[in-house]
Amino acid sequence: MQRRENGAPAGQIHSPAASYDAERDLDMIGNRPCNGDMNLPRVIAVEEHVATEQFLSAAHSLDVHQGDRTEVDLMRMVEAQEPFRSALTDLDRRVAAMDAAGQAMAVLSINPPGVQPYSAAAAVPLARAVNDSLAGFVRRRPERFGALGTVAPQDPAAAANEIERAMGPLGLHGIMINSHTEGRYLDEPRFAPLLEAAEGAKAPVYLHPRFPSMLAPYDAYGMQAAVWGYQAEAGLHAMRLILSGVFDRHPGLTVVLGHLGEGIPYWLKRIDNRHAFAARIPGAAGTMPKLRLTPSEYFRRNFVITTSGIDDPAVLALALDAIGEDNIMFAIDAPYEDTDDAMAFLRSAPLSDAQRAKVGHLNAERVFSLR
Repeated sequence: MQRRENGAPAGQIHSPAASYDAERDLDMIGNRPCNGDMNLPRVIAVEEHVATEQFLSAAHSLDVHQGDRTEVDLMRMVEAQEPFRSALTDLDRRVAAMDAAGQAMAVLSINPPGVQPYSAAAAVPLARAVNDSLAGFVRRRPERFGALGTVAPQDPAAAANEIERAMGPLGLHGIMINSHTEGRYLDEPRFAPLLEAAEGAKAPVYLHPRFPSMLAPYDAYGMQAAVWGYQAEAGLHAMRLILSGVFDRHPGLTVVLGHLGEGIPYWLKRIDNRHAFAARIPGAAGTMPKLRLTPSEYFRRNFVITTSGIDDPAVLALALDAIGEDNIMFAIDAPYEDTDDAMAFLRSAPLSDAQRAKVGHLNAERVFSLR
């Protein structure tokens, strides 16, 4: 099959995420700092977690939704351990690690699962406090930090208002949602105000993994978290958004997935094939919303993916072929992943200079409105 330059098959819809003047931006590379490495242009990492002592103290004192207890207990144990706690809370240490690795900028987000395991009454003001802190980090070091705000989907109207505040007065660059909230997913009608606000404010939604909402099948062999549960949960959430018709209702919404797309790029051809097959079966078709595009077309149009936690050139090559170089961004997932290892991967990955510039910083600048 003939392919476009950005990797999308000829004849398929072209992602508006790629509709910018790439040649103009690439011409600017020579005017940007190279971080001590002439082979690597400016580098922005876009899934970089932080916490404040105030947030940890407040969150750890709150009651937890019953279904989230296992995850929160584990995260609280992790957050209490040194040197991990300092890696989350000490931004001077973070900047030193960035400087040593040659990383120009980090897009910060509160440590998962954020405010989502708590009651709406507690989560709404906690989200506001988190976003005030993130905005302060960005104001103090705008050349080093961007940030993704947090919201409390438990109260969709309050979440919508917080998106507008984060993207407006606070000057943040998007929002991060840690997949399900109390076992509920963003395709459900109750969350429409949140999605409307994100689309209207041009707030990219970084859909971050967390423990699966149905935990029992994963409750063995360490599968609840990153071994398998995280990618299964986030991939499920993304597919619910696609198949529910969310992107027909919100065509301007951008969703970001980490871990090179949570497995979905590998499955796009089969997803299209089986979706078309199911649509021809009377019983199944009656439960399926009619979509204007194929699932893979929504994925190429409305999703951007990041390299967080997958320093694998073969998987990167597959993602480039599946969705194109304009829809992939660099991420480290600090402090859960090693900054030096991720930067070494970006340097050594078999990319052209133009691709390395797009993955390394140009796509992040476009998607998150960073300069």
